[in-house]
Amino acid sequence: MSMWKETTTARLTPTPAPEAREPSKFDTPSKPELVPTPAAAPIARADTGVPRKESLIAGDIAIDGKIEGGGSVRVAGKFKGDVNVQGDLTIESGAKLTGSVRADKVTIAGELEGNVEQSSHVDVLQTGVVIGDLKAGSVTVATGARMRGQAEFGWDEGDASKAGKYSSGFGAKSGAGS
Repeated sequence: MSMWKETTTARLTPTPAPEAREPSKFDTPSKPELVPTPAAAPIARADTGVPRKESLIAGDIAIDGKIEGGGSVRVAGKFKGDVNVQGDLTIESGAKLTGSVRADKVTIAGELEGNVEQSSHVDVLQTGVVIGDLKAGSVTVATGARMRGQAEFGWDEGDASKAGKYSSGFGAKSGAGS
């Protein structure tokens, strides 16, 4: 039995260079090059009279932090921290907020442990509990509501030096000698 090995050499043929040709109607166009543009200045939002959006802290949530913004906030759970919003703040029945508050209108049906430092109007509903001071343009307190602290309302900022403070709540004493 004999064996042999055949040796062949492959012919190397140069590959032709691609031809320059005109694009046909079936060719896909190349992607345009994106040129960065300067950032546009933010547009000032006009007050359209449309109610602002409301954020909700649900009943089964507890949050520690700080809330700031232009919208309204509804607390149905537990929040510990300061709230500073340009909209309204609602503390629902069974909810608790621990911290200071600045909002356009504050409605308290749950518990607020802290001060309302600035508000145009505060509503303390029948189930509401406030442990802290209130400072607002006006205050409405429903029968059955509870408060321990001072309330200052009905005064302009310029009249703050003349503003009287009114104590409310359990165990509060008033008059000379307190």
